[in-house]
Amino acid sequence: MKKMLTLGLVVITMGCLAGCQTKQTGHKNADQKTSVTSKPAHEKIDYEDQKKWDFVSGKMQSPIDIKTSQVAAMTPDDGKLTLTYDQTIKKVENNGHSIQVTDGGQSMINGRHFKLTQFHFHAASEHTIDGKHYPMEAHFVNTSQDGRLAVIAVFFVEGAENNGFKEVLADVASHQNQPIQDIDQMLPENKGYYHYLGSLTTPPLTENVEWYVMKTPVEISKSQLTSFKKLYDHNNREVQPLNDRKIFAHDAS
Repeated sequence: MKKMLTLGLVVITMGCLAGCQTKQTGHKNADQKTSVTSKPAHEKIDYEDQKKWDFVSGKMQSPIDIKTSQVAAMTPDDGKLTLTYDQTIKKVENNGHSIQVTDGGQSMINGRHFKLTQFHFHAASEHTIDGKHYPMEAHFVNTSQDGRLAVIAVFFVEGAENNGFKEVLADVASHQNQPIQDIDQMLPENKGYYHYLGSLTTPPLTENVEWYVMKTPVEISKSQLTSFKKLYDHNNREVQPLNDRKIFAHDAS
C-alpha cells in the first residue's frame, strides 16, 4: 500500500541545474516505555573525532547553517516533487550510527525519476537555521537510476506523539520489520523548503547531493526523543562552510 505526497517544486536555477547534470560516483507504543536497545549492526562512526573521517577535499559539504536573511527566492514553476513511498518496509536496523529504515517507493523531482532507498535520523539536527539546532532531523534518501542523490531533510520538535516514528521505534526494539503505516506523519503538511547542493553527512561525504530542507518541523513526543537519544544523543556532523554556494527558498502555496 502506498500514499501519495505532493510537494510544490520550482525549476532550480544555478545550483541544482549544475548538480542534476553530474553523475554521483526500524507494534509497541513507544510512549509506554518501549525499550530500544538493539545492538548496532555495523561499526560506529566516531562523531567525537570528525577530523579523522575519510574525506576527499571539496567545497560543497553538508550540513550547513541556513541564514534565512541570505537565501534567494526561487522562480515559481509548474514543476512538482511527487513522493509515493512504500508503507511496507524492507528492514529497520540500528546500524551503528543511526536508526535506518530501508524502504522503497517512487519519487519524481523536477521531471526526474528517483527511488526512495532509505531514511534515517540524527540528534541533534545536522542542519541549523540561523544558528539554531533542532532536537532531531530525518533524512529521506532518494536515488536516481544514474546515481544522483536527492535528500529530503525534516526537522523534529518536541510535542505530540508521532505515530510514524512510534512504528519505527517499535520495529527496531522488537527486531521486526512491520509496515510503517504512518510514514506521512514524518513529513510536514506545509511543503516549503530550502534547497542547496551539498554532500552526504557521513563518510565518504560524497558531493553533488541535492538537499531539500523542509521549513516546517514535525512533532515527536518527549519520550520518543528520549528513546532515540538512549542510542544516539550525538550523531550529527558539524556544520560545514557554505563557501560560494547559493541557498534557495521555496514557499508552498
